[in-house]
Amino acid sequence: MPKINKRLYGPAQLGNTTATRYTVPASTRTVIRQVTVINPEGGSSRTYTFSIGADAAATRIRDAKTIAAGVEHVIYGPFTMEAAEVFAAHASAATAVVMVVDGEEYTI
Repeated sequence: MPKINKRLYGPAQLGNTTATRYTVPASTRTVIRQVTVINPEGGSSRTYTFSIGADAAATRIRDAKTIAAGVEHVIYGPFTMEAAEVFAAHASAATAVVMVVDGEEYTI
């Protein structure tokens, strides 16, 4: 089972509506090792939400988590995802929060 370390998403600004940020390729298992969330804005706190699978209360790993201006949150996995599963995310304000997702893809 070959392993590839890679950046799965970002760095990119999140929108204010939930969108798929990564989809596990066919015949692949992905392990998310780290999610970094940054609020580079000068004065406003924001919130962010991310989930594995279709966005719903039961699939959220972080739900409306507040991040102050100038702060960075690092969330460590592992979060294992199977082929065709999605990682979805959004923020409370468009272009206010930046996200980077790092992990590994395993060909199965």
